[in-house]
Amino acid sequence: MKKFALLCLALVLFVSCSINDDGTSYSFEVLPVESVDIPDEFVMGETYPITVSYFRPSTCHGFKEFYYQKENNQRTVAPINYVFENSDCETLEDVLTEATFNFIVTSNGSYVFKFWQGKDENDESQYLTIEVPVVE
Repeated sequence: MKKFALLCLALVLFVSCSINDDGTSYSFEVLPVESVDIPDEFVMGETYPITVSYFRPSTCHGFKEFYYQKENNQRTVAPINYVFENSDCETLEDVLTEATFNFIVTSNGSYVFKFWQGKDENDESQYLTIEVPVVE
């Protein structure tokens, strides 16, 4: 959890970059996960798509990659978006966006996935936790 907080802090501190010669700048934003499409079980050695759904806040948000932390058989996941600094951004309401990553099963036992869902009123990170067993 501390590593995730450090990543968020780093993203806030290093938010603006020039991506082309016309001076367009952007920042990164970690967005909360709304829901996940994940199998009920895994088979050792197989690869599975895992689809994460999240709300896209504006037309200036675009998927970049997943924050993905491995610790033994636990995985912490959150979508990271580019946020382009344009004055013509439109706020989006209820625009559910999907992003998928492929997960390769490399060990026995169960995997515990923690999908970041934002922070509560005490500024504590909240997670959608899903345990998926590995079967023979």
